[in-house]
Amino acid sequence: MYEAVYAHPDGESTASRVALAAARYGYDGVVVRGIDANPDYDRLREELDVDLVEAVEIDAPGPEHASGAVGNYRPQCELVIIRGGTNALNRFAVEQDRVDVLARPMDGRGNFNHVLAKAARDNGVRVEFDFGPVLRTDGGTRVQALSDLRKLRELVEYYDVPYVVSGGPHSHLELRAPRELAGLGEVIGFDREQVLDGLREWGRLAERNRERMSESFIAPGVKRGRYEEDD
Repeated sequence: MYEAVYAHPDGESTASRVALAAARYGYDGVVVRGIDANPDYDRLREELDVDLVEAVEIDAPGPEHASGAVGNYRPQCELVIIRGGTNALNRFAVEQDRVDVLARPMDGRGNFNHVLAKAARDNGVRVEFDFGPVLRTDGGTRVQALSDLRKLRELVEYYDVPYVVSGGPHSHLELRAPRELAGLGEVIGFDREQVLDGLREWGRLAERNRERMSESFIAPGVKRGRYEEDD
């Protein structure tokens, strides 16, 4: 299972510190949601007993800027994430098969409906369930976050939309173990296995994209290589 984290300077803790804490909590790896963060991935993978996935979270004012960023980052990043929160950005993200994850679709003025759910499913764009606002806010903000998650869950379930789950930690102190996130999910209305599968999906995405970025990849199911002839 993987957690998607914000590392310094996007978060409060370094990538190495978050990764070490994640390993103690039982995660197999962490997705570093880079906005400005750019740790030495190769060195950290050698030094730490946990996988680090190089991701970019594109925080753009609108689809035009987001499109340019996706084109720039897609060839070099293992995961491309679009931060949603407006109807225009949400729609742009789910209509792009170059995008891996739509994050925070219900933030701000954003909405998510059956049209976007179908587009996300058809284009293989994962929708993020971000438990962070439930974990770290209270009062009306927390109530709204719970309502948004329940609405999103209903759409994702009904239209069979691919998804990921995160606690959205900005430091190693905000990390929660998989069982804790699963327990919170049950309170919200998720099935326990749904939450755990959403944590596993980050790793499956990274593995798929790493294969596609390899020199031997041509197309899904087709690789460049040497083949022996039958005698």
